[in-house]
Amino acid sequence: MSRLVQFNNPFVLGFEEMERLIDRVAKGSEGYPPYNVERVAAASGDVLRITLAVAGFPRASLTVTLEGNQLVVRGRQQEDESPRAFLHRGIAARAFERAFVLAEGIRISEAKLVNGLLSIDLIIPEPAHTARQINIIEEPE
Repeated sequence: MSRLVQFNNPFVLGFEEMERLIDRVAKGSEGYPPYNVERVAAASGDVLRITLAVAGFPRASLTVTLEGNQLVVRGRQQEDESPRAFLHRGIAARAFERAFVLAEGIRISEAKLVNGLLSIDLIIPEPAHTARQINIIEEPE
């Protein structure tokens, strides 16, 4: 599912940095590794779960970091240098980097590697609903 975000609307102000971040992440993402993003009901409220298919990557070759407001997942594999003669080689040992832009306040709960799937749980904060009266100053004519 793709989303169209329109930041040049005159009613949406101050999101220029977010627009640049989204553009940078969208341009840098390829299709590897495949991933899912799902909403999971939990006792603590809604949780977003990102699951990446990282079969063949041992735990030691994966890193999950929070860089500013980007969640960055990297995988590095060593090329198999054993003297094997492949008749067909469809499983490549290649590195990857996948980044996700996180909204302000989202916290990372945990990351788990189970059966070749890396799952990262994100806690969505309850939005603060505030209203404030703005004083209007009247200038004398």
